[in-house]
Amino acid sequence: MTNAQRIRLAHTYINISETELARRLGTTSAAFNQRMKRNAFDEKDLEKICEALGAKYVSQIKFPDGTQF
Repeated sequence: MTNAQRIRLAHTYINISETELARRLGTTSAAFNQRMKRNAFDEKDLEKICEALGAKYVSQIKFPDGTQF
């Protein structure tokens, strides 16, 4: 799953539009939509987006034996 797909699921989950999410992030809906199309988000962006959604961004690498990084 791409980051753009995750973002779309997250804002839909809390029932806000992409336009509203862009507003909360202090950007235009057109600029945000272009980034969604390109899937152009780094970890810092995802943290800010999650904060705007009232969520927490967690990034982990998990191995089958339970080891996590």
